[in-house]
Amino acid sequence: MKLFVTGGCGFIGSNFIHYILEKYPQDEVINYDLLTYAGNPENLKNWKEDSRYSFIHGDICDKEKLILSMKNAHVDVIVHFAAESHVDRSITDATSFVKTNVLGTQTLLEVARILGIPRFHHVSTDEVFGALHLEEKAFDEKTPYNPRSPYSASKAGSDHFVRAYFETYGLPVTLSNCSNNYGPFHYPEKLIPLAITNVLNGKKIPLYGEGNQIRDWLYVKDHCRAINVIIRKGLIGETYCIGGGNQPTNKEIILLLLNILGFDEEMIEYVSDRPGHDFRYDMNYEKIKKDLQWEPSISLEEGLRETVRWYKENVSWWKNV
Repeated sequence: MKLFVTGGCGFIGSNFIHYILEKYPQDEVINYDLLTYAGNPENLKNWKEDSRYSFIHGDICDKEKLILSMKNAHVDVIVHFAAESHVDRSITDATSFVKTNVLGTQTLLEVARILGIPRFHHVSTDEVFGALHLEEKAFDEKTPYNPRSPYSASKAGSDHFVRAYFETYGLPVTLSNCSNNYGPFHYPEKLIPLAITNVLNGKKIPLYGEGNQIRDWLYVKDHCRAINVIIRKGLIGETYCIGGGNQPTNKEIILLLLNILGFDEEMIEYVSDRPGHDFRYDMNYEKIKKDLQWEPSISLEEGLRETVRWYKENVSWWKNV
């Protein structure tokens, strides 16, 4: 299989490329990335000399470059990760999120349609569904969309375009909506890597409000396994929700990390909550479990320990970014 991966120098994209090239010796990957602040070629330095891996510096809004990059490449599947993804940044500047996540996705879909790419997989988020109260059931594939931030609104827009291209043009698409990822190569503006790197730097961990927000945490390598099974066995036109099967509060996550790092609650600094902060996310992954025999394999504590170990062993990586 030849895969065209957008945003492959980012957190989830780079983990996915590692997973594919390690698992499938015959597969090839073209990594197409604009290298914004969150895209780091160092994430894939181990593959630079491998003939199965190639890198193209490009923007998903650049239709002509996308066509040139894929026209004669015999691409079997596009796996679309490229996105602006940080909620706080979307609150400060929503325009770049609309451009990349909505217009960029539509441009990529149009190129896939023109070139007749056999499969298009779109990676999305649970945040498009809005927020849950404690007593509400988990999100699933039939949950109505209710985005509450510029980031989640832009991802909702991209999801709608993917489905529209399936319904209107018959483009062979699949979609996945995942819960919060964590693991190696995670840019240290997000909660878990920020907490780890702050402590390793001797700084306190900023925690919004009282830290009572609840998330479902998915170890990135489990997410890569899920995407892989979808692009190989998933049904065209279908959506699959991917979750980690846990429901800790943000404060509980921080306390777990502090315990692993050998510190206590004194390292927490409570800060003012951000506008429109969603209270709870939870993902029901029964469909992908039943249809494609996928479920998370790494427990939250095991994944956090592995993540802490990686950041301890890769200090130069996170200090450089």
